[in-house]
Amino acid sequence: MAKQDFYEILGVSKSADADELKRAYRKLAMQYHPDRNAGDKSSEQKFKNLNEAYDVLKDDQKRAAYDRFGHAAFENGSRGPGDFGFAGGFSGGFADIFEEMFGAMGTARRGQAAPSRGSDLRYNLEIGLEEAFRGKQTAVRVATLVPCDTCKGNGAEPGSRPTSCRTCHGHGRVRAQQGFFTIERTCPSCQGSGQVIEKPCKSCGGQGRVRREKTLSVNIPPGVEDGTRIRLAGEGEVGLQGAAPGDLYIFVSIAQHAIFQRDGANIFCRVPIPMATAALGGTIEVPTVEGSRTRVTVPPGTQSGHQFRLRGKGMTVLRSSVRGDMYIHAVIETPMNLTKKQQELLREFEKAGESRKTNPESEGFFARVKEFFEDLRE
Repeated sequence: MAKQDFYEILGVSKSADADELKRAYRKLAMQYHPDRNAGDKSSEQKFKNLNEAYDVLKDDQKRAAYDRFGHAAFENGSRGPGDFGFAGGFSGGFADIFEEMFGAMGTARRGQAAPSRGSDLRYNLEIGLEEAFRGKQTAVRVATLVPCDTCKGNGAEPGSRPTSCRTCHGHGRVRAQQGFFTIERTCPSCQGSGQVIEKPCKSCGGQGRVRREKTLSVNIPPGVEDGTRIRLAGEGEVGLQGAAPGDLYIFVSIAQHAIFQRDGANIFCRVPIPMATAALGGTIEVPTVEGSRTRVTVPPGTQSGHQFRLRGKGMTVLRSSVRGDMYIHAVIETPMNLTKKQQELLREFEKAGESRKTNPESEGFFARVKEFFEDLRE
């Protein structure tokens, strides 16, 4: 005789919360308590059923097991012909609960194990700084495992099909009794798939996949940074015998630039400035990362290390229309390979400036050096 549903015994719905269960149990327990119904076998049985139902439903784990497996979750013995040799110890339903709690019993519940997903792949892609600024659409060629065209991915010779595994009867798992415990493991005959291929496909050897090179289009967004990872879902290796494919991950690296250095959204550029331009002032032209040129005004007396900031001339910020800034780092260049005439002119220039203190920084430095040595002599 089939057992009555625990929710029906308590007179509640399956969505009832803990408080509702408690109120229903207390009300019915008082009604059918043996002390109030002395000698009434029917009330006594109802009281036992109430206690059994409430004992299961008040416990979250037991309730979850009951909701999934019904009374079989707490019954001893086999679940029937489909239980492939399980006997004694814990019931089949409880074994499935144990599997879910500890994760060591396989990947499928009360049936065939799920096929293993294909492996993920990695592809290293190097781009230039200008490409990172603008973004680009590029094609990559990847060697991967794809479904076999001959068997359409199932691994069986055309005209035949995989058959149910005789060892596990299609469940993908086998059980063995070891004392008080029942140990469940992946079926060694079918490797957990629940099926065996008696006539393997000659093209793929029964794997359902072959190695090929395929071309994929990859969108590199403007503002991408070094080390960015781009995921192409489902473009990894396909799993065995038609299992789901893994993913392809594109790891982006940005090549070192000959002129610019990047720091986040900002661009830095080291620009040599002729000594005469730095002393007298003037303008210089500098390149930008977008491929254009811009003019920078150099004030008279500019020193090495001075920075000029060009707002909005830096890198694109990822997923926005904002741009960083560009910084020009001035490096004053000392002239070389002077002619005699140039040397004479520089000496005259130096003499003419002795009374005007045209080199305040160097003069101040050596004045401090002189004071330092005088202090040492004292």
